[in-house]
Amino acid sequence: MIKWFMTDKKKDYKERLLKAFPESLKQDVIVVIDILPLDNYKVKLCDGETHKVDNLIHSSTITVQLNRKLLTIPYRLYFDEPNKEKEDKLTEKQKTILNCIYLRHHNGFLRQERLERLADSKEYWVIPFTFQLLGEYVLEILEVLEKHVNEKNIENYIRYKLENPRYFQQTESRMISYWNEYYRRPLFPKLKDYIGKKLIDKIKQQKTTA
Repeated sequence: MIKWFMTDKKKDYKERLLKAFPESLKQDVIVVIDILPLDNYKVKLCDGETHKVDNLIHSSTITVQLNRKLLTIPYRLYFDEPNKEKEDKLTEKQKTILNCIYLRHHNGFLRQERLERLADSKEYWVIPFTFQLLGEYVLEILEVLEKHVNEKNIENYIRYKLENPRYFQQTESRMISYWNEYYRRPLFPKLKDYIGKKLIDKIKQQKTTA
């Protein structure tokens, strides 16, 4: 009974992760999912201690458009990182997919580390994962994200904004709320000086050449 339950849960996780990426990446996403520790419910949480969790993927999701197709991305993930030897055997595209997945991890340090690995990526399908970080509150992650919102990638962010105008507005509102709650006093008294605001404005002020 327990084995059946675990198998069923793992199947559900696989289906949910597949929905976070374009159909064209399905086979590569499956390869990545196969190395994820989706049968280990004892994970390290933010306090550094190992805890048993009931679900490795939070029920909340983010729904966005990419090339006029809907993607449904998990809001938070709780499974640990995969075996390093298995990860090293992935192709570059598969490693990029893996890094995107871990941008939804509950551990901010892990999100930051995985984002560092995506600094040079110019794939449009990466943007839904990196853009979501603009609406989060970890300052160090925003500083890393600044490396990705550059001249090589700005067109992708503008394109994504145009595809998801309401989501863009919601993300901007969250960014302002976090600034007001965590950084207005004493670091950034003026919103215009906050890095999250600067990144949002950079995307808003640029004009697409498409």
